[in-house]
Amino acid sequence: MNSRKESFFDKVYAIVKKIPHGKVTTYGLIARYLGTPKSARMVGYAMNSSHKFPDIPAHRVVNRNGLLTGRHHFFGSSLMQELLENEGIIIIDNKIKNFNNVLWNPSTKN
Repeated sequence: MNSRKESFFDKVYAIVKKIPHGKVTTYGLIARYLGTPKSARMVGYAMNSSHKFPDIPAHRVVNRNGLLTGRHHFFGSSLMQELLENEGIIIIDNKIKNFNNVLWNPSTKN
């Protein structure tokens, strides 16, 4: 029997997997949903470590202003932007246009 306690990263990944196609969320909203509102940076660390798992859409997690702050952690200089654009999200100067229209809040499941 594997009694390994679910890690913080595992909890983050479970939420990120639920972000709908064509939507994004923020590090802070994930942290708040997990009941740890001051751990947005740890959510970022989880996203940086997620690239070894192909089923985690890390490209859908951005900063609170809609900036692609995690883009440097993707292979290729524009992969994060390309992945988002393939989902219909418009990016201008590394920022999501009409950010509030594509923002998904895990607490409200909008």
